[in-house]
Amino acid sequence: MTRFRRVPVAAAAAAAAAAAMIGLLGACAPGTTSDPTPSNTPAPPASEPAHAPGGVTEAQAADLCTRIEGQLRSWRTYTPSVGKGGLNILVGEWGAANGIDLIALAGDRARVDTITSEQCSQVRDETLTALQIPDLASSLVGF
Repeated sequence: MTRFRRVPVAAAAAAAAAAAMIGLLGACAPGTTSDPTPSNTPAPPASEPAHAPGGVTEAQAADLCTRIEGQLRSWRTYTPSVGKGGLNILVGEWGAANGIDLIALAGDRARVDTITSEQCSQVRDETLTALQIPDLASSLVGF
């Protein structure tokens, strides 16, 4: 058999193997079963995450508080102006990591105060003291 005759044979074998794989993958695709009888059982409803004040989930609010609490020691050590910059970076990183609309947050910076007042008021109060600010919003520069 010449080289040119082997190419069509190899191509046909590859096509057959690909078709077999597609058939196997189709049987395992989400929403399909190996049972040909259709199931009328509705899928269980997805549970909605609990929301905290400020339009974020409880988990997002807890993450913000954990991040702020982790920086308190540094903010007590550095000058307030350095700490304020750190707060801005922290809130920006938190928002980005949690899918928060940063443009909307920049337009309503008081949301950060609302979230922390409800979720971790002591951490918020300690942050205000360390950074010498009346509220968190006053220290946040639009991001």
